[in-house]
Amino acid sequence: MVRGDFQVSRGFPFPFGATPYSNGVNFSVFTKHAAEVTLVLFLAGEDEPVLELPLDPRCQRTGDIWHVLVRGIDTTIEYGYRMNRPPNGDPLHRYDPRRLLLDPFAKAIAGGAWGRASISRRSLVVRDDEFDWEFDQPLNIPLADSVIYETHVRGFTQHPSSGVELPGTFAGLIEKIPYLKELGVTAVELLPVNEFEEADTDRVDPVTGEKLLNFWGYQPISFFAPNSAYAASGLNGAQVREFKQLVKSMHAAGIEVILDVVFNHTAEGDDRGPTHSFRGIDNATYYMLDRRTGQYLNYSGCGNTMNCNHPVVREMIRHCLRYWVTEMHIDGFRFDLASILGRGQDGSVLASPPLLESLAHDPILSNTKLIAEAWDAAGLYQVGTFPAWSRWAEWNGKFRDDIRRFVRGDNGMVRTLAARL
Repeated sequence: MVRGDFQVSRGFPFPFGATPYSNGVNFSVFTKHAAEVTLVLFLAGEDEPVLELPLDPRCQRTGDIWHVLVRGIDTTIEYGYRMNRPPNGDPLHRYDPRRLLLDPFAKAIAGGAWGRASISRRSLVVRDDEFDWEFDQPLNIPLADSVIYETHVRGFTQHPSSGVELPGTFAGLIEKIPYLKELGVTAVELLPVNEFEEADTDRVDPVTGEKLLNFWGYQPISFFAPNSAYAASGLNGAQVREFKQLVKSMHAAGIEVILDVVFNHTAEGDDRGPTHSFRGIDNATYYMLDRRTGQYLNYSGCGNTMNCNHPVVREMIRHCLRYWVTEMHIDGFRFDLASILGRGQDGSVLASPPLLESLAHDPILSNTKLIAEAWDAAGLYQVGTFPAWSRWAEWNGKFRDDIRRFVRGDNGMVRTLAARL
């Protein structure tokens, strides 16, 4: 809501994102290249903004961080940004002031019900201290003793045969904990649970002609925000509380929670793709580009590649992982196409990638499992040679595939099985 004592002041450049205080909310966002930044506020559920607030670079910009403290609003407010760089002629930049942009540090997104067009999505303000963890902590089960069960939050319980009351949700997964205990697993590895673009597909049902959705979650639009479509209540912001309850319940049963995270690309795709956030905030920072033409370098096979070893992007990724560990109590991460995290800003393969090294030695992540899918979509294959600093584990793709072929009964697999074992 917006109260009568509504006021605007300079605000603070840190922490990033939207930070609630007793008398208002501080907003902070990075953009090096935008010349104009406007904070757009919405009342919950309303289509038109209640306020569009252009920020003054003379007093509301510190370095490359734009910031403002808005008094007289509370955490029910929804927000986004508009950014511009007149005259927008540089091929490295893709500013469009007509577009409402998600905050890269938003901890929850509104309007993301399953299958709903992402045009309605807006950033939410989250108060981190509202959940009672009691004495819960990550479990720190040694990786050598782990039995990891990979699953999809929606797919695991969506079908009626799952027998749960709240299918396809974080709460539905809690209902299956006795089954997971019966299997003897020590950890669940969840396919992406952050906000992703499920409408990003051109495929249709061959029988009905109905447009299909991208089920798996590998088209991220927000790295910090749990997927609102997985919240049973359907209320804005409930996804944060319900995800925390899932982790707490898993830990109470002695089961770790590992997240499949996708930092190698986003759902914004190539130059033909939509603009959700990063492209419209600072395209030249967040993505690997041909510095002459502005074309996206595509090591992910998905149209773009995150510029993971740029200092700003590197810090965002580290901040994100710290958030999932400290606020969500996550036990580990499996990094999709992790070899991209070892490429330099020009796409070259680095011997000692700064991002991978910083994560390996990060004191907050020191007991967190770091598991690399040690290849990318451009031919780089690093199983056995991934830069590890004695911290990174690897998915062994060839072992996995050959064991599957043997179990399936493919011919001529005995010699290969022996080699893998």
